[in-house]
Amino acid sequence: MIGISTYRQPADWSSWKGVRADLLPAAYAESVAAAGGAPVLIPPVASAASAHAVIVRLDGLIISGGADVNPARYGETPDENVSVWYEDRDASELWLLDAAKDVSLPVLGICRGMQLMAVHAGGRLVQHLPDVVGHAMHGGSANGYSHLDVTVKPGHRISGLLGPEVIAACHHHQAVASHPGFVGTARDVDGVVQAMESEGERFELAVQWHPETAEDGRLFAGLVVAAQEFARQRS
Repeated sequence: MIGISTYRQPADWSSWKGVRADLLPAAYAESVAAAGGAPVLIPPVASAASAHAVIVRLDGLIISGGADVNPARYGETPDENVSVWYEDRDASELWLLDAAKDVSLPVLGICRGMQLMAVHAGGRLVQHLPDVVGHAMHGGSANGYSHLDVTVKPGHRISGLLGPEVIAACHHHQAVASHPGFVGTARDVDGVVQAMESEGERFELAVQWHPETAEDGRLFAGLVVAAQEFARQRS
């Protein structure tokens, strides 16, 4: 059973307009199901106790993509290009990561999820990547995503899953600047950290790109295998 964090924001459907909704692109759940997991969507929780109650019923967790993290979470004031964040989601996912750490639950972070995991560990973010690399290629294309060549560092969990190179579907204007407790395990041609993972036996891996958009479920399969082992050990 794999939990996936979701957005809470206004949405439109049928005759309903601007209704507060808990939502997520279906590709996340479809990717988990295709890898053999049972996806469970997690709306933002209101307390650390609620996060714990959710986590102890799961075998794995995905922190999904979405809006920027509030820069105050890593001790900075917002750049002029950072104007939207969701306090309830920031708090919820940080509580979920606290609870997951307590039980050594397998975790996969995707895009914002990677950034949130770095912040949770005490790291910092690059608030607006074009100011650093000099272009906006990471922010996507007219079709939604840009596709960047990423080099994967050998000898780590992600290289075992993906091999030495990945064509990554990217849509982000921020990046991880520091990631205490994690090893940067993939970078693009601009030197931007595109993946990180913790050392040790626990599956705690994050990517800056969107694997759910590609016909490649190897990261989700890796999470599901880790979740199966977690469930066996727990029982």
